[in-house]
Amino acid sequence: MKSVLVIVVGLFALIIVSNGLYVVDQTEQVFITQFGKPVGQPINSDPAKNEAGLHFKVPFVQTVNRIEKRTLQWDGPGIEMQTRDKLYVTVDTFARWRITDPLQYYKSLRNERSALSRLNDAIGSDTQKVVARHDLIELIRNDKEREPERDEALVAADASLGKLPPIRLGRNALAHQILQLSKPKAAEWGIELIDVRFKRIHYKQVVVEKIYARMISERMQIAERFRSEGAGEAAKIIGRKEKDLLEIESGAYRTEQEIMGKADAEATAIYSAAYNSSPEAADFYLFTRTLDTYKKTLSTDTTAVLTSDSDLFRLFKSIDAKPAGESGALDP
Repeated sequence: MKSVLVIVVGLFALIIVSNGLYVVDQTEQVFITQFGKPVGQPINSDPAKNEAGLHFKVPFVQTVNRIEKRTLQWDGPGIEMQTRDKLYVTVDTFARWRITDPLQYYKSLRNERSALSRLNDAIGSDTQKVVARHDLIELIRNDKEREPERDEALVAADASLGKLPPIRLGRNALAHQILQLSKPKAAEWGIELIDVRFKRIHYKQVVVEKIYARMISERMQIAERFRSEGAGEAAKIIGRKEKDLLEIESGAYRTEQEIMGKADAEATAIYSAAYNSSPEAADFYLFTRTLDTYKKTLSTDTTAVLTSDSDLFRLFKSIDAKPAGESGALDP
């Protein structure tokens, strides 16, 4: 009987001890609640103290509540919002946070699911406020000191084309503003908000169309500039060609006239020498010149009215009539 009693007492003591002892891990912080109300101070919540290990609580009355001590991640949903320059974008952000006051966290939120929901509301609302106060360029540019790469064709056409407007802050500074706005709200829940970052920024279709329209406009300006410069160069080339052609034609005409003048002078000299060589030569020259005149002025269908004393009719008067079959001769 005594042995049975000892066994029962031993089992009862074992149950009490096993229910009263608990282990605190390095990655968690613990607080005790008694009938649903926190009692005492949190364990292992102070980074300067290492309170991990074996601890004791009142068996069956007190409950161990374990809360994550490590840094947690919040990944918010994409939210459509409007920038200051009236452009709609979908902004997707993420944040890192940790629980610094387990008791306040337990009283305000109870669990991690409620904490994520509250962070959705707080960070999402603050993101909309910050984005609404800045232009789109502030969201897509990360560093105001960094110069974006530019298309060489744009630079060659016009140094102002493709150049983005200057920014005052940049995306990192905007993320810091969101962090500063959300941090006090998170502190009320016993949460330390460590960092907030932009994960992704989606352009709405109307924004994409405006970007494409701007790109097309810039390319059209480049094409128009190149066409204008090409037309100018073509006009210069055509002008030089016409000038050179006129100079060549003028020189050729001058050379032609000089050659013709020399030839006429030589021909005249030859004719004069032949004309003055003897009376017969002079008559023959007059005869051939008259025949040339006939060839130029008279044809098969030419009708001419000449007087009998006309010089042109002189040779016709000197034709001797010959019998049929004999040829006639012109006697000058």
